Amino acid sequence: MHAFYADHFVLPLPTGHRFPMAKYARLRERLRGELPQVQMHEALAASDGELALVHTPPYIDAVRQGTLSAAAQREIGFPWSPAMAERARRSVGATLQACRSAMGGAGLSANLAGGTHHAYADKGSGFCVFNDAAVAARLMQAEHARSHRARGPLQVVIVDLDVHQGNGTARIFANDPSVFTLSLHGAKNFPFRKEPSDLDVELPDGCDDATYLEALERALDELGQRFEPGLVIYLAGADPHEGDRLGRLKLSYDGMEARDRRVMDWAWQRRLPLAFTMAGGYGHDMETTVQVQMHTYRTALAYHQRWQALPPAMPHTEATALPAAHWHNAAP
Repeated sequence: MHAFYADHFVLPLPTGHRFPMAKYARLRERLRGELPQVQMHEALAASDGELALVHTPPYIDAVRQGTLSAAAQREIGFPWSPAMAERARRSVGATLQACRSAMGGAGLSANLAGGTHHAYADKGSGFCVFNDAAVAARLMQAEHARSHRARGPLQVVIVDLDVHQGNGTARIFANDPSVFTLSLHGAKNFPFRKEPSDLDVELPDGCDDATYLEALERALDELGQRFEPGLVIYLAGADPHEGDRLGRLKLSYDGMEARDRRVMDWAWQRRLPLAFTMAGGYGHDMETTVQVQMHTYRTALAYHQRWQALPPAMPHTEATALPAAHWHNAAP
């Protein structure tokens, strides 16, 4: 299974900053040591043209040049630096590559970061600079249109199970029937002014495994009745876990694993390629967040193996495979 990373671009955050930047390198370290079946590749940076499928040119220029206003920078939550701008581009690039890989026959592929769902077309917010899932959805649609002109637009569903509502993603696709946005999130958590998704499921503080999984089941049933996607982009946030200091929900490790398995099974039963990102995770202990993510990867590997067992004539091979040149600098 292919996974893409950019954790070597480390933001120089001030002492005491609450964003756990080290979690990305720690996840890659754990994957390399415990799950060698995950083949890791350095992410390429998204180009201006790719970003402009979603983001406004003035905003892209301001991030590149470091000319964001002080207020805009505060809303993002990171101080500007060249590493900040480069990491933001590569975080998008990792999701682009994961989607290409999944659609090119892998079935499942991953971004070791990503899930930057608070970014709007013209601004960032909540530790999100560019919206990787939104850019990936738009680019996959464009590439599909070039390859399958007579088959209509690629339908994409973004299943957002970060504990925070995907407000930026919801706004970007508010009037686009070709992208379905589904968000399960804490009702009283950030962002406090939410944008309407195609399907929002608000959860109470203290929500446990049974309550969450029942809500997810109902949401996936409704999704299946309302929309027929050709690609799933899954934001597998670790922050609904009971050990998260910002999440306010009470899912156990078993509950989180069951959540991932249900989403991946929903896609597998329909033979839908799925690209997943790690989204939020702010454990009191960083290792708690990474452990949740490791469970996600173990679950994904099982479904990836199912994809690889399919005969080569199955529909998932219709997309053009990701060229090897896009997998450069592979980690051992």
